[in-house]
Amino acid sequence: MESTSTISPDDIYWVNVLGGIMFPSFSEAFGRKRLYIISTGLYSVFCVVVGVSPSLTGIAVGRFFSGFLSAIPTIVVAGSIEDLYNSKDRIWMIFLWAMVANMGMCMGPIISTYIAEHLGWQWVFHVAAIVTGVVCFLLIGIRESRPSLILVREVAKVRSETGIDTLKALNPDHTPDLMTFIRIALFRPIQLFFTEPIIFLVSTISAIAFAMVYLFTEALPPVYQSMGFSNESSTLPFLAICIGLVLGLLTRINDHRKIAYAEEQGIVLEPEHKLIGFSIGAPLLAGGLWWFAWTIPPLVDHVHWIVSAISLVFIGYSLNEFDTVLGGYLADSYLSFSASGFATLALFRSLLSAAFPLFAADMFEGLGANVASSILAGLATLFCVVPPLFTKYGKQIRARSKFARYSLEVYHENSVEKNGL
Repeated sequence: MESTSTISPDDIYWVNVLGGIMFPSFSEAFGRKRLYIISTGLYSVFCVVVGVSPSLTGIAVGRFFSGFLSAIPTIVVAGSIEDLYNSKDRIWMIFLWAMVANMGMCMGPIISTYIAEHLGWQWVFHVAAIVTGVVCFLLIGIRESRPSLILVREVAKVRSETGIDTLKALNPDHTPDLMTFIRIALFRPIQLFFTEPIIFLVSTISAIAFAMVYLFTEALPPVYQSMGFSNESSTLPFLAICIGLVLGLLTRINDHRKIAYAEEQGIVLEPEHKLIGFSIGAPLLAGGLWWFAWTIPPLVDHVHWIVSAISLVFIGYSLNEFDTVLGGYLADSYLSFSASGFATLALFRSLLSAAFPLFAADMFEGLGANVASSILAGLATLFCVVPPLFTKYGKQIRARSKFARYSLEVYHENSVEKNGL
């Protein structure tokens, strides 16, 4: 059992891919609430299974199902935000969701390292079981958010009270049978990835940026250990990324003011008008990675660790802007299909998040931390051409999309959107 003492932070993401395809579309057709409760409750149970299992088989089973279940809250939340908030409030909610999720991802290596060092690796899963168990209990009190499903239930109630059997609700999410659900809903994320240019680009860019954090879980500690950090303290530079996440508040304040001004002037903002954070974040991500690449050993020695840590602040800011702005762009562009759009993003993100850490150690050891980081910086530099591309041609691309056009019609009939914003 010694081999299990080092738990890979990305192993959950291989099976998260499967759940990421199924659950978002399921939530669109059958509602969000039950999925939240079931997923967090069972996730807690399988964390206990991993923590107490005496065999590698038991651990593998527990990790499989916890990965499968974790796809629900990480993906379906985007659909719930679209259900409950108009575009003005959605900016803040998507930002808070992305910030907290990314902060948890950055704090995870720090917390798990300290827990494993002092209590043993099993307690990493015991703590996760306790936290998600409490969350499951709290989720019992929430209400269903899917507007079309709520309308169906209300109409059914009226039909029962009045005896008018002909009353029916408009339900654009209705699937007449299981095969229709499998054919349309489950394969829709894959269809969107290959047929929708916006979803393809957003999913690819966001997935690569997101996976970089998972790559850093393997790459950062050795870099800072080479600067004299201990095994535990070598994870603390992730706090610099967390600081960058919080700085996104400044961009959201700017977004809020822009929307408030447009509302006062009676101007209807297009999704492309809200890409400022992406336009800022893309060059900052590239610059931050170049900065990091050439302020660390082995090729650059005798540079204080704080210099490279500062670059991580800019990287953290950029990563959260990618998540927030691109997530908001998907939600604004695809509206009632937003959960499927996020499922597409999450599918690719899960694949890369599982793959990147597998080659991170070999990449940084084989090429050296400077060259390896420069490759990431070069890739991020290519992203800088996408914000102006979306700004100039995004509306035209959306106009050609049958999903974007249809979801806009459905949204006006079923959503909480107000004042055309």
